[in-house]
Amino acid sequence: MILASASPRRKEILENFGFSFKTVVKNVDETSNKDTVKEKIMEIARKKAIAVAKDFPNENVIGADTMVVINNKILGKPHNKQEAFEMLKSLSGKNHEVITAFSFINLEKNITYCDCEITKVYFKNLTDEEINWYIGTNEPMDKAGAYGIQGKGAFFVEKIEGDFFSVMGFPLGKFVRFLSESGFDLNNLEKI
Repeated sequence: MILASASPRRKEILENFGFSFKTVVKNVDETSNKDTVKEKIMEIARKKAIAVAKDFPNENVIGADTMVVINNKILGKPHNKQEAFEMLKSLSGKNHEVITAFSFINLEKNITYCDCEITKVYFKNLTDEEINWYIGTNEPMDKAGAYGIQGKGAFFVEKIEGDFFSVMGFPLGKFVRFLSESGFDLNNLEKI
């Protein structure tokens, strides 16, 4: 299996479950003309997987992408500390959605599957001091929505409704169900 993502969080989630894989990343255009956020993110996950699958047509390739959405606005990764501050301020005291899509492709076996998980995350009210402290850790700079639920950003989260791993970056439950329903042997994860 090949993971078409450089995300250390996706790698950690899959390794902790027992999957063996190599990581291959291709630069792809991460824009989409699709109408809904769900369609956009699924298209980007598919693009990532296809770009790698073309070089490895007989391998199982996984692509994934995560977006944070509040009031129909997509919050990507912040470009600087000011943008991180603005993102976190906009999430303060509100709920938002974290949408993570995955795509599973094997060109030789003509397998193309894509799905996503939507999790609602509730933030407590944040002070400017708390936001600035968090930005000072540099943790938010490589994360959609400028926070990581698996790290110090957990301090901001009041509760979630949905899949924790999806908020972390990979919808493990949906992925494993897909494999099981597709006839893959979950007792031999290293062979998937």
